[in-house]
Amino acid sequence: MSALRDGLIEVPAGLRDVVVSNTEIGDVHGGEGFYHYRQYSAIELAGAKSLEQVWFLVVNGRLPSEPELAEFSQHVAAARELPEQLAEVLPSIAAAGDRFEPLAGLRTALSLFGSVRGMAPLWDSGAGAAGADALAVCAVTPTVLAALYRLRAGLAPVEPRAELSVAANWLYMINDGQPDPAHTRAVERYLIATIDHGFNASTFTARVVASAGADVVASVAAAIGAFSGPLHGGAPDRALEALDAIGTRERIDEWVRARLLAGERIMGFGHAVYRTEDPRARMLREIALNLADADGVSRLDAELVDLAVTVERRVTEILAEVKPGRALPVNVEFYAGVVMRLCGIPNAMFTPTFTVSRVIGWCANILEQAATRKLIRPSARYVGPPAPSPVPAN
Repeated sequence: MSALRDGLIEVPAGLRDVVVSNTEIGDVHGGEGFYHYRQYSAIELAGAKSLEQVWFLVVNGRLPSEPELAEFSQHVAAARELPEQLAEVLPSIAAAGDRFEPLAGLRTALSLFGSVRGMAPLWDSGAGAAGADALAVCAVTPTVLAALYRLRAGLAPVEPRAELSVAANWLYMINDGQPDPAHTRAVERYLIATIDHGFNASTFTARVVASAGADVVASVAAAIGAFSGPLHGGAPDRALEALDAIGTRERIDEWVRARLLAGERIMGFGHAVYRTEDPRARMLREIALNLADADGVSRLDAELVDLAVTVERRVTEILAEVKPGRALPVNVEFYAGVVMRLCGIPNAMFTPTFTVSRVIGWCANILEQAATRKLIRPSARYVGPPAPSPVPAN
């Protein structure tokens, strides 16, 4: 870092390794391959707790008691229902455009949801009102996304069921059928593991908007905009598309070498923070292998998992040969798409599934940022023509 005029400090591009705020929600230890929510390992939570328990934890700072969990789950179930004014316009939102853009539709729908709900700016809201708004946004997001998907496909939306968990409802609302318990638990573990992950682009965006005192929906909509990019939340489907393009074991080396030598990015490999294996990828690989070994699994699903494991190994080996010393470990997106396909989630809903969990993390950060009452307002380094220059007469 170096000093500039007026005492300003120049920092690395992209704010790399710059600490911009304090948080009690969680942290990522990139060099160790570890991250946590509050004081608990996120991966251990994913293996031992429900999504509702971890949702309560990241927002409230502690795991709930049984009575608290029951009450919290009831609030979530009640908040899943779509307001009539929103339900009426979802068909038009779903039909817009030549391509199905679920996150664009979600931004639009949530903006209307905030208006229907009468959300006040965070600057004018107490902690109770802001927390209620945040819970409502998180609860209604899966309902909106599933409805948009089905409407676009010419199908009727499926109403959420109060007795189902968030993960089970997600599968139920997409596919209109009782979800398989193994699939529900696999998706739930994925959702828990992706709630929060440090000050990534979308989380930081949410906090910037919240710092201005805007309402919860405005902050979430801004985060969705950042999240929709292929370098962030938009990667799981692209990673699976790469596996589909490879197709068979025999084509792996040719496909991988061509992209590495051309300097192209291989989706599903490398991470902005981790310098070792992404712990989320390790967990999802295990889940995928377990699903592939289950009774009744299809041959195509088993072959997909085998292909993914082989591609991961060969990318690592070929990279060591072509570009010695350059580590490119697998990341969460690589196996996320595999697990979601095995659980019956269509490709178009991979990133929306990620959104179902990450909105919880965004809202936890939004509430934490709002409590600081501090505007995030960095400076920029001007690199244009010298000023002041004479204004031309003509």
